Amino acid sequence: MRPTHIEHIGIAVKNLEEAIPYYENVLGLKCYSIETVEDQKVKTAFFKVGQTKIELLEPTADDSPIAKYLEKNPHGGVHHIAFAVENVEQALSDAQAVGVQLIDKVPRKGAEGLNISFLHPKSTGGVLTEFCQEPNN
Repeated sequence: MRPTHIEHIGIAVKNLEEAIPYYENVLGLKCYSIETVEDQKVKTAFFKVGQTKIELLEPTADDSPIAKYLEKNPHGGVHHIAFAVENVEQALSDAQAVGVQLIDKVPRKGAEGLNISFLHPKSTGGVLTEFCQEPNN
């Protein structure tokens, strides 16, 4: 397994409406999609920079992973880095084979219809890592 590129960088924010203007007005990026992912209890906003996306993540429930992150990091910040892979299941298998602790043992649906899975930061040098696969791959 080898990532093809950085798919996106996930950034936790308390409020999308307050966060989006920085990316649009200061950085000159355009928010092209806002989506709620119910099973992850998160609302996302996406921006594109070259081939890489910035994903802003706002919690939609107090018990969501993003809400828990914001409790520990009240100013928000980089939550995870996502790598595009051709086969998420194979990437998970390869990671587990070398001793990486998995958060997701099987892929699930994420924002933009991607198949996603996460690796535990205890096994990745403290960086929450996500694998993403286009649904048609």
